[in-house]
Amino acid sequence: MGSSCKHLGEIKDVRPSGPGCVECVAAGLHDWVHLRWCQECGHVGCCDNSPGKHATGHNRTTRHPIIRSYEPDEDWYFCYPDDLMFELADAPPNPSHP
Repeated sequence: MGSSCKHLGEIKDVRPSGPGCVECVAAGLHDWVHLRWCQECGHVGCCDNSPGKHATGHNRTTRHPIIRSYEPDEDWYFCYPDDLMFELADAPPNPSHP
């Protein structure tokens, strides 16, 4: 891959904040496209293809560096500061999987 994430130590054993985007649900909306799960605090936010872009907004506010896809059958991670998508061979199961 050539590059590696320098923030792996910031991945915590956190539970997702809920089954949908925190901000969208609070606003009574369910118009997200895909969900992303913060690996530092558990915040679930919508992706950048969604109207709210709440996962990236959460990163900008908190500087929590790593998100994980919160979609069934997806096990990838993304590090914002390193602009890097990756998978971890020893990753715990994604709780969004049925």
